[in-house]
Amino acid sequence: MGDGEHAPRVVVGVDGSPDSYDALRWAVRHAQLIGAAVEAIAAYDLPLGAGWPAPAVDADFDEAETRRAVAEEIRRVVGRDSPVPLEQHMVRGNPADVLLGASDGAELLVVGSRGRGGFARLLLGSVSQQCALHAACPVVIVRPHGGSADELS
Repeated sequence: MGDGEHAPRVVVGVDGSPDSYDALRWAVRHAQLIGAAVEAIAAYDLPLGAGWPAPAVDADFDEAETRRAVAEEIRRVVGRDSPVPLEQHMVRGNPADVLLGASDGAELLVVGSRGRGGFARLLLGSVSQQCALHAACPVVIVRPHGGSADELS
């Protein structure tokens, strides 16, 4: 790489679901092949209070604890010594919007086919569908590998 050039960036959405673990593994393997860094993004959105002018507060949500949990899950999936540079971000906002914003300038956006929410019968989750339709870079949607739902590595 010449002066001023940055390593390619592979963005991956993580949400604690088995599909997002598969997407993270895929993103790391791909990043190794192309000499890229991985940016793992966990997005969260607190629900809005219906008919209430002030933002809703989720008494059970602890941002610092959630950051630690996400970081630990990523370490359990990738390992303590990631084979590629790996940045972790937890961003407040609609997950699809956050990932679409992160796709700007990325080499690739990687998401699992199904996330934590939604309807199990759907083949594609709403976030992955929005990413496929609107991302600023190519998108890879990783299908489940068929392992145990509790498997992390």
